[in-house]
Amino acid sequence: MEYMGQTQTATYMTGPKLASSTTSQFLPAIGSMQSSYKAFDTYPAPSPLRRSHTTLPWRPSTYYGVAKVNPTIANAQSLPNPLSYSNELGELDNVKVPPVFAAARNALYTRYTPNDWSKSNQSNYLLSDRVRTAGERLRMDTVRMCRETDDKTKRNQADVGKRLGERIGDIQFWKNEVNHETDQMIQEINDLTEAKRVLEKTLAETANPLHIAQECLYNREKRQGIDLVHDPVERELIKEVDVIKRCQADMQRVVDKANAQLALNRAAQHELEKDSGDKHSAQNLDQTCHGLKNTSRGIAYHNGIERVDNTQSVPETWAEFSNNNIKRSQAERANSKAVRVEIADTINRCANEMWNQWNKVNTEFTRRIGETTDARNRIQSHLSKVLQEIFDMEKNIELIKKSISDKEAPMMVAQTRLETRTHRPNIELCRDPVQHRLVSEVHEINETWEALNHRLREAENALQQLLRSKSSLEHDLSVKNNSLFIDREKCMGMRKTFPMSPRVVSV
Repeated sequence: MEYMGQTQTATYMTGPKLASSTTSQFLPAIGSMQSSYKAFDTYPAPSPLRRSHTTLPWRPSTYYGVAKVNPTIANAQSLPNPLSYSNELGELDNVKVPPVFAAARNALYTRYTPNDWSKSNQSNYLLSDRVRTAGERLRMDTVRMCRETDDKTKRNQADVGKRLGERIGDIQFWKNEVNHETDQMIQEINDLTEAKRVLEKTLAETANPLHIAQECLYNREKRQGIDLVHDPVERELIKEVDVIKRCQADMQRVVDKANAQLALNRAAQHELEKDSGDKHSAQNLDQTCHGLKNTSRGIAYHNGIERVDNTQSVPETWAEFSNNNIKRSQAERANSKAVRVEIADTINRCANEMWNQWNKVNTEFTRRIGETTDARNRIQSHLSKVLQEIFDMEKNIELIKKSISDKEAPMMVAQTRLETRTHRPNIELCRDPVQHRLVSEVHEINETWEALNHRLREAENALQQLLRSKSSLEHDLSVKNNSLFIDREKCMGMRKTFPMSPRVVSV
């Protein structure tokens, strides 16, 4: 006889005996009962973290427990009051029944009462209803949650698409503004470059009038004698050189300023082009993102990407960055336009100054050439008169000499007469009137001779003075001719036309 708490030996509990046993089998073999098993009994066991009614062993562990047991499995919890006194089998604790036979023993030691059976069924019904209701509610909640999450996901996706569209519009707006400003900056750079080119060409052309002015000064240093004078022409030439050099310095200063402004303009253009390129790339990426759908190719999981924050700006600073670039470009364009205005003013002012000074120098040259020509003409007139006077004086000298030579014969006659009369004898040597007259004649001829000789000397002196005057006039005439050649041929020959094209530059 087996006691409570010991392993039961009933054949329907322990299964058939070994094949070597000769006892009869009350229950069919296990192999012949495969068709009576439930379908879920053949399923593989679930994970250890789950427990259900189908995972309990075929021989429950409660079979090996004592009669007074506190149930611990989940099925026991489905009873209305599993720990009540009516559900306990304590009255059989001290009963020892002799082992009569299996049927009696099994009838005497039944595990559950009919009440337990009914309550167990009822609890199973209630449990299944609750589980089914909970399952149905969970299923409905799941369906509703799926619909809500689908709607929320679609709304979120639509909102993201809308925001992407607005962002693309903002990027397009600022990109158009930046591109428009870039085009204006490129045009301004081209205009400033052209203005600088004209200024540099004008600066290079100023070398011609400067060379001419300096060459005129060098040529006029070759004047001779009294014509080597610091006249108004030389003063105006020196002033012209100073004006041209001052204009060159002003032009070079403006050229350096234009180069610096071009560097600033290109820096602003670089920032605008870089900003436009960044916006173009961002717009393409956002357009790609805006065109992505749930059925698009190339979508994939990127775990943790939502935690990556490599942003460098917010919409305010983003818009302010482009606005600052545009403002900087506008400011540089305004400065560049001011530089172009300064270039035009400098070119016009310098051209006017050089042109006016050029005309002043030419006017002074013309006046000086006129004065020199008049002086030369007067010298030529005086020289011709002196030459005529020299010719006349030479004739006069010849006349005096002839007159002197003509007095020699009368002198000899008179002296011969006197000498002859000195040979008169005795008393015949009378100082008669003839004697007086012969002596007087000799004295008169001597006085005439001395007078003629004195006049001859005077005439010769006058001739010498005339000759010196002639030489002086001829030298002065050569000097004037040299000055006229320098001023009229060499200097004015180079100054017939202004060596640079006078232009009026407009912005």
